[in-house]
Amino acid sequence: MKKLMIAILALMLGSFTTASAELGVNIGITGQMGAFMASGSEHEDDEKHDDSALGAVGYGSIMLEKTLGSRLTIGLDYVPYALESESTSELDEDWKASPVTTAAAAVTQKVQVDFEDLTTLYAAISITENFFVKAGSVSVDVVTNESLGTGSTYPNVSLDGSMFGAGYNYNKDSGMFIRVSGQVMTFDGATLNSTATCATRTGTCSNNKIVLDELNGVSGGITIGKSF
Repeated sequence: MKKLMIAILALMLGSFTTASAELGVNIGITGQMGAFMASGSEHEDDEKHDDSALGAVGYGSIMLEKTLGSRLTIGLDYVPYALESESTSELDEDWKASPVTTAAAAVTQKVQVDFEDLTTLYAAISITENFFVKAGSVSVDVVTNESLGTGSTYPNVSLDGSMFGAGYNYNKDSGMFIRVSGQVMTFDGATLNSTATCATRTGTCSNNKIVLDELNGVSGGITIGKSF
């Protein structure tokens, strides 16, 4: 999905000088505030730990669009840096590998996640001269930075999803524009299998896994840009 988005961006950039006068090109920067909610579970040995998290984040992005006629616009929005979650740490109970173990040991679980290359490819339709609705696909790379006392380690994963939103666009005679918009993002779930080789009571850490049930987000932003 991300390779397709990059190819479309290259196509849009490549046709900038030849087609901007006919179709119109918009470029801009956006400041956004958003909230993301994730829920999932860690499966370790014969234990299951459910968890969910809600976090707020502010971020900026760059935007490139082409208008196709008077109503339709295709665009690409890209966040050029990582969105970092807060680091969480908690004590958990862990059963060790020894067959004579009769009690769980207390271990420290530290987790921090980076969301990289948040990319949105969308189409927008103008309902009126200023009001528009949009929908498209979104992708993000999830980089896990964990230090788990259970011994498990988990790989990074790329998530794909969908988005829809709406906004209001104000154009000035100079070609500058100001846009206010909001959107909802829904990502597909994923399963991450542990890559560690440590032992557990019933097998190895490679049997451990994290199941991400859902990752949803909502954001609103202001865009300042120029039309060519």
